[in-house]
Amino acid sequence: MDSYARIPEEDCLTSTPLGYRLRTAAQAGQFLVTAEVMPPKGGNPEHMLAMGQLLKGRVHAVNITDGSRAVMRMSSWAAALLLQQQGVEAVCQVACRDRNRIALQADLMGAYALGVRNILALTGDPVKAGDHPEARGVFDLESVRLLKLLAKLNYGVDSNDKPLTDGALDLFAGAAIDPQASSWSGLQRRFEAKVKAGAQFFQSQMITDFDRLAKFMDQVASGYNRPVLAGIFLLKSAKNANFINRNVPGAHIPQATIDRLAAAADPLQEGVQIAAEQVQAARQVCQGIHLMAVRREDLIPQILEQGGVAPVEGAIEAALAQE
Repeated sequence: MDSYARIPEEDCLTSTPLGYRLRTAAQAGQFLVTAEVMPPKGGNPEHMLAMGQLLKGRVHAVNITDGSRAVMRMSSWAAALLLQQQGVEAVCQVACRDRNRIALQADLMGAYALGVRNILALTGDPVKAGDHPEARGVFDLESVRLLKLLAKLNYGVDSNDKPLTDGALDLFAGAAIDPQASSWSGLQRRFEAKVKAGAQFFQSQMITDFDRLAKFMDQVASGYNRPVLAGIFLLKSAKNANFINRNVPGAHIPQATIDRLAAAADPLQEGVQIAAEQVQAARQVCQGIHLMAVRREDLIPQILEQGGVAPVEGAIEAALAQE
């Protein structure tokens, strides 16, 4: 590997190097599994690393958020590096909100040199939604232009088309998509623009309407040969679901789901069961799932087990051996 990151010995011995497992699984047509973990708010990454170890072998990669909801946390590339030092492949989210194109390129080159290979290009949530509302948003780029920038870096030039004198990058670029967006034509244009800009995979926002997801896959995503991972969110209670409906733009958790959580003797376990049912639904219509269980990432293996998703460890090599 052309990386200076410290990789555990057992991962050096696998036939698919750390950093390339998600890409290899996607190219092999496997059902992809990713999960989201928040970086620490402080200098101690212990909890994040513990969650990463619980997910190791159950998911192809762990997403590290980049100032999600404009809340300040450890930088995504640093957190991704820490996870990969523990043998957990990372997807490093990169948002345009806080950095101009100079800083974005600098971070992407640094992440690549340290062994990070998977990038999710995001515009970023509005500053006023977070814990530093007085901060100034940058938004020099947005997600489509960031994808175009990633393509240039992979080709070996910078944003000004000047050569990267110390070597091109080789990043696996992904993007976010919301199949439940109100404007169907806008959704289609945005998806096609991201594919054209270089997106190799897509992770969706939280899905609650799987008929809508199936329509999106059939009428928009089909023919592009880009894996789409359905966003599955762990709802912890009826109160939690109502909070999301009020505060997360575009979220619409059905009242029937909220009522089911409210009536449950154990709302958290009911939420796990709902998420597992959604995993099963997603398996019928798309090529993967992206699990979000804020502050309860420890329950993701249970959701996957109840959803009938086998561990991914060894599956990549098995798929390649059959080709």
